[in-house]
Amino acid sequence: MRIVVGFSGASGIIYGWRLVKVLAGLGHDVWVVVSRNAVEVGLFECSDRFVEELKGMSTGFCFEDDWSCDLASGSFIYDAMVVIPCSLKSLAAIANGIGDNLLTRTALNTIRLGRKLVLVVRETPWSSIDFENAARLSRIGVIVMPASPAFYHNPRSISDLVNYVVGRVLDVLGIDHDLYTRWSKAKTQGPLNLCVQDV
Repeated sequence: MRIVVGFSGASGIIYGWRLVKVLAGLGHDVWVVVSRNAVEVGLFECSDRFVEELKGMSTGFCFEDDWSCDLASGSFIYDAMVVIPCSLKSLAAIANGIGDNLLTRTALNTIRLGRKLVLVVRETPWSSIDFENAARLSRIGVIVMPASPAFYHNPRSISDLVNYVVGRVLDVLGIDHDLYTRWSKAKTQGPLNLCVQDV
């Protein structure tokens, strides 16, 4: 599959970084579009080589203001797009048809061309405006996924929590993986006793 992964400027850059790494490792064709705010957050949350690492893992890489990038055209063929993390600002722009940067334009192209669009919203809490924006997109088939890690799979690290969210994205895309233990298997392991641990 050819998948576009967009990074907005919300916290949680690790979710997108991990998704790109997993998709590339599975042999998928990954194109990345990064907002300028995402660069700043990525340098702070991930590493000072954030951009170079993404470029190394992806087939194509674009910044949000690079209108010469292939992604700017509706003629560019791909199977799906994931914005991860998706800020509430990007959610609002997409919901209201504002394609003023390459990230939101590509998302709008995805909708126009009937391809799968997944928005992994990281920010919380939401206002009524945010819920209305999410509902507007959901009604036309966009998948809106808050980045909400579960605990039934007995996570032991931040990586386990990140892998759960990324795994759920892969589920939506129809891509097989083993990033987390599914409920049917996890529930046979007995009580996790998470509440009595020193967390």
